[in-house]
Formats: sequence, structure tokens, C-alpha cells
Amino acid sequence: MGKSNRNINSSTHKQPTASAQFAKRYRLSVESGDLLWLDGHWYVTHSGLIRVARRNHCSGIHVEPVAQFSDPASSRWAFKATVYKSRTCRGFVGYGDAAPSNVSSLVHGAEMRVAETRAVNRALRKAYGIGICSVERLGPPNSDRRLMNLRNCLRNRPTGTAALRFAIDSAK
Repeated sequence: MGKSNRNINSSTHKQPTASAQFAKRYRLSVESGDLLWLDGHWYVTHSGLIRVARRNHCSGIHVEPVAQFSDPASSRWAFKATVYKSRTCRGFVGYGDAAPSNVSSLVHGAEMRVAETRAVNRALRKAYGIGICSVERLGPPNSDRRLMNLRNCLRNRPTGTAALRFAIDSAK
């Protein structure tokens, strides 16, 4: 039995084990980039949330800017997203905001898109009961370092059966 399998239920591996159960429940995959282990925490990606919505036959997502909390001149944006799980669903609402002070300097100038994505992600997480943060929510402090770690994680992501082993080994 390999070292990573021997201690899978030890306290240092609770988070990856819990996420393996979470991944199975929502059919999210580390290999596909749906889940990321970053800075000692699991995050769901926007593409992972969209996959959950498609698999569950989401009826629609409506997004609109919230003018009273937006100031285009200072690159401050707020959006409201509503996810409709079915034609009769009244909707799950999520809000997202972005400004130069709460996004990485690597995405300055794209605050409007960041705010929209944050709103959609929050509404999707509410609609489908996903209780972990989305990676797109990350911002300062040290967000440039986090984004570089994220890029490295995506670049070096294992494939196949090694993906879960990678997540467990990363938790050590």
C-alpha cells in the first residue's frame, strides 16, 4: 500500500477526503479543472459550476448590473445573477462585485467581467447547494501570489487516476 493510501483517513487528510466525497456527490473532477486545491483549501471553478448546472438541466441564468453600486469611472462594478433550476423555479439570486481594490492587479481593467462571474458563481453555488468558495472569488491580500499558484496548479495538474492522489499528497 502506498504512502498516500496508508494515511488517507488521518486528520491531516480530512479536507481532501471530504472533497473526494464532495466531488463524487456533484460529479466534479480535479482532472477536468472543476476543483482546485490552492493554499490549503479546496475551490470550485466557474467551469465546474457551469458543468453542474448543465448536468442538472439548469433552465437559465439572468445577469444584470446593479447601477446603484456600480461606478464605471472608478472601475467599480456590481452584478445580480439569478439562476433558474427549472421553468417553474422562482430563482436563486447571487450578487458579485469587483473593484481595483478587491481584484488582483493581473486583472485590473476587467473588473466588470470579474463582478459578473462572481455573481453567477454565487447564484450557482446557492442553487445547487455547493458550500465551498469559487476560485474566482480570490482577491487580495497576496492575490498576485495566489493567481501565480493557481496558474502553476493548472499547468501542473495531473490527469487520470493520479488526480486524487495529487490532491491528497498536496494536503500534507
